This record gives sequence, structure tokens and C-alpha cells, in this order.
Amino acid sequence: MLILGLETSCDETGVALYDTDRGLLAHALFSQIDIHVEYGGVVPELASRDHVRKTLPLLEEVMTEAGVTAKDIDGVAYTAGPGLVGALMVGATLARSLAWGWGVPALGVHHMEGHLLAPMLEEKHPEFPFVALLVSGGHTQLVRVDGIGEYKLLGESLDDAAGEAFDKVAKMLGLPYPGGPQVAKLAAEGDSDRFDFPRPMVNRPGLDFSFSGLKTFTLNTVDDCKIDGVLAPQDRADIARAFEDAVVSTLTIKCRRALKQEGLKTLVMAGGVSANLSLRAALKEALAKERAEVFYPAPQFCTDNGAMIAYAGAQRLAAGQADDDGAAVRPRWPMDQLPPIEAA
Repeated sequence: MLILGLETSCDETGVALYDTDRGLLAHALFSQIDIHVEYGGVVPELASRDHVRKTLPLLEEVMTEAGVTAKDIDGVAYTAGPGLVGALMVGATLARSLAWGWGVPALGVHHMEGHLLAPMLEEKHPEFPFVALLVSGGHTQLVRVDGIGEYKLLGESLDDAAGEAFDKVAKMLGLPYPGGPQVAKLAAEGDSDRFDFPRPMVNRPGLDFSFSGLKTFTLNTVDDCKIDGVLAPQDRADIARAFEDAVVSTLTIKCRRALKQEGLKTLVMAGGVSANLSLRAALKEALAKERAEVFYPAPQFCTDNGAMIAYAGAQRLAAGQADDDGAAVRPRWPMDQLPPIEAA
């Protein structure tokens, strides 16, 4: 089956073509960073309008690159949630219209399931079962995965997601949007021995996270270091390093705990924060001691992209799942509500 995938959940427009026999044929992505940077975050109305402008040109680009026409496509997958409702509606409306016009099924895909399955796009990919760390601007979750649609939530953030905390700390340090990559870049210049930030909730049982207290601790440190309201460049770098180290350490401790609890040796890390090089290195080192292995997508597939939606949609469409007439976008959508592949 050749599946077209559309991703429009937030501030990136992604389009891809995935073939269940040949793999990923082509993909394209447009990021709206330049549009939202002056506002310091995503403006939902501007995001929706830009998806309207960019989706069809990207679709034409991808189909041309893959050398396919509409008659070759067997199904259309799109992000149905979670996400910004206006942005989701752009992708859903286009996807279902194309599917109706082409006479093929359409299927709304869960955004986080797309992230969770993104490592499957790599030549070396994990086998079920595994523990997944989903870590992005909107989510920080540990999930046991026994198959597609067979998910058990093990723990999640009780407040800010890790990516959200990165963005907020970036603002404290006067860094531009998007904050996560900027904090990581600045942290590379920092002294890891200067500050010792807390590792939230690691000394209590369970697999939940909390980053709001760490965010407050960071803000207090910023205020303490300011002289006449100004933060020195080295202070900024040292604070960024201490914050990143605390987040990385916290995530690593909880991942090891989750694997031990579930008796598994395979971890999948996905979502925008999974591109963080310090986190990748820490997990690889820590899990090697446990004789466990970590898998993650290529950097280009860590952030939102059409390839992950095309892949996830292809698995479910191939199993016979498809939208019915009552399908709708879902800005909030618990992943444990998804049916397993076998239920098709």
C-alpha cells in the first residue's frame, strides 16, 4: 500500500509518501519558526493559515519526487490530534477531501503514536515489546508498548512537559524561540560543576515527572546571578548547563527505573526533545550498563513530520482500519484510547 501522510498539528507542515513494501519514498517539511519567532511562541491562527498555504505545494513536491500520481495512492493518513484545533482541521479537511476524490480510505492518526513509531522508519529498528519515552514540548510520558495500539501508560509529567520547561528557561535566559535547541547550544559552553540543580521526583517511587519546581529553581538562580538586572554571558551558559543536566539526569533515572519495572531491555525515545545530544549520550551510557539498548529516530524525524504519520497510518490502513462518517479532529486525545491493530 502507498500511503500519503499529512502532519499539521502545530507549527510544522509535513507531507510524506510511505509504501508498505518499499518504505519511505519521499517527504518534505516546512517549519514556521520564522513566523512565530517574534511572538516568542506559536500563534494558533497564524499556524493554521500557513498550513493552508503550504500543504498543497508540499504535496506536489513530494509526489513529483516520488514519481507517483494520484492513481497510485491507496490511502491518506493525517494527524487528527492532539494539537491545535485549527491546524488539525486544515490537515483533516484536505486529507479527507483528497481521499474522497481519489476513492481511497482516510484515517486520522494520533500524533504521539506517530512519534512513538518513528524509529520504525530506521533500518535498524526496535522489536516489540519495549518502553517508550515520549518527550516533547507538550508531552513527557513513559509508555509500555506491546504492539501497535497496545499501550500502557507508566508515568507522565504532572505539570510542565520537559520541552515546555526548556522553552520557558530559554525565555529566562533571553534566548529566542524555539528555546530547546538554544538552551542545549548554550549549555555546551557551560561549566557543569558550578551549579547543582535538583532532580525532581527521583527520590520517590513511581515513574511520574514534574518540571515546574526545576523551572522555578532556575528562575531563582537567574535572579540571584543578575547584577544590576543583567546576567553575564558565562552565568547564562552555566545555568543552561545545570538545567539541561538536571533534565537529562531525571529522564535517564526514570527510564532505567521503567525498564527494570517492566523487565524489558529495549527503550524507544521519540519526540522533539529526543534530538538532544546530551540526552542521547546519557541514555546510551546508562542503558549499556544494564545491557539494554535505546532506539530513536533520525534527527529529521524527531520533530513533527509527515513520515511518521504516513508510517503509522499505513500500519492501521493495511489492517483495515479507516475513518467513518463521524470522524473528527481531537485536540485532546489519550493514547490509551487507540484500538490495537488486531482489533481491525
